[in-house]
Amino acid sequence: MKTKTLKKDKVNLITLGCSKNLVDSENIMTQMIGNDISIKHEVHEDDTNVVVINTCGFIDVAKEESIQTILQFADAKKDGRIEKLFVTGCLSQRYKDDLRKEIPEVDDWFGVLELPELLAKFNADYKHELIGERISTTPKHFAYLKIAEGCSRTCSFCAIPLMRGKHISRTIEDLVKEATHLANTGVRELILISQELTYYGLDIYKKRKLATLMNELSKIKGIQWIRLHYAYPHKFPMEILDEMASNDKVCNYLDIPFQHASNKVLKDMRRNITMEDMEEIIIAAVEKVPNINIRTTFLVGFPGETEEDFEILCDFVKRMRFDRVGVFQYSHEEGTSAYEMEDDVPTELKVERANTLMEIQREISLKNNEQHVGTTMKVLFDRKEGDFFIGRTEFDSPEVDNEVLVDGKEHYVRIGDFADVKITKASEYDLEGDVVVLSKFA
Repeated sequence: MKTKTLKKDKVNLITLGCSKNLVDSENIMTQMIGNDISIKHEVHEDDTNVVVINTCGFIDVAKEESIQTILQFADAKKDGRIEKLFVTGCLSQRYKDDLRKEIPEVDDWFGVLELPELLAKFNADYKHELIGERISTTPKHFAYLKIAEGCSRTCSFCAIPLMRGKHISRTIEDLVKEATHLANTGVRELILISQELTYYGLDIYKKRKLATLMNELSKIKGIQWIRLHYAYPHKFPMEILDEMASNDKVCNYLDIPFQHASNKVLKDMRRNITMEDMEEIIIAAVEKVPNINIRTTFLVGFPGETEEDFEILCDFVKRMRFDRVGVFQYSHEEGTSAYEMEDDVPTELKVERANTLMEIQREISLKNNEQHVGTTMKVLFDRKEGDFFIGRTEFDSPEVDNEVLVDGKEHYVRIGDFADVKITKASEYDLEGDVVVLSKFA
């Protein structure tokens, strides 16, 4: 007599949105693998029977991508190509009740802090002993380290606190433990992320402790670069710059989203800062760390943004000559305080203003890059595409910033290695060069 065996689930995990979502997905994978569940990240094979989608719900474009992805796999379930479909993440956190009615093909919906409930659907338990360990989906030489969850700021345009809750810092001990584990697996670059880095420590240590954390992480053997993302400018802790200036392992790179330059718009955005305050931070940063590269983001089309407001922003970008700039168009988000304002900047004008600002930055970026021609820069190589090895300097973060291209026909480097590269050519967003010395690290 034949015995009936239960087919084990094979899970395909899809990640949408930012690097913070990616870390959440890596934690999902770690817990599932720890429970002996077969799971892979964004595979295209036909042998997976369960799909878990980790969604983003930040702005309209991200929400639309999340919805389209859910519908794609809902169709796959209706066609019998998959058996089960689960949705987690920010979009699910915010709209699960409405979505449950609209897309009944989804087996269940989970919020951003409901990993144990998701695991229960697989008859699995949340294993606390796995905290500090993490399966990495990035190239093995760099990893994102999420130092806190949520945000306690009250920016009028942002729905993140509605989805992620208030800021909760992780302890330095837990972060050092996780970073040590990552270093032992080959990670050389740590990219510190959260909704707001500079708030780190205020909730659990009653004082800002980001500089202390940076110092402790730099002591970990194998870690060569520590990079800062998402540093809020209000009450910016200057000791971060002191640590950056004195610590060779901290990249001279600061991602600090200013969002606008018109004081009227900044006030309506509830940013608690003025253009003059921002200029003081930039001046101090350059004084303390002379070769610092500053990345920032701006939001155009906020309710009530006039042509004069936009011209103030353009002039600010021209004067400050930022090294890296990202531009977003305002999204009218239900539940935010700005939602009570009239979304009175037409979509076409938002697009036009975003393009204008990026064109200004394109010219600045070209001139900044041209200054590197003839110099030698330390480069960490991420991948090979076609005939070129592609890497980054300490002034560039993965996916969002400039890259350095080296001709693979003339030079050979291993992915994950550092090399000294003499820059021979510059374009608006990339550099090209020749390998001079392959670097060694401790």
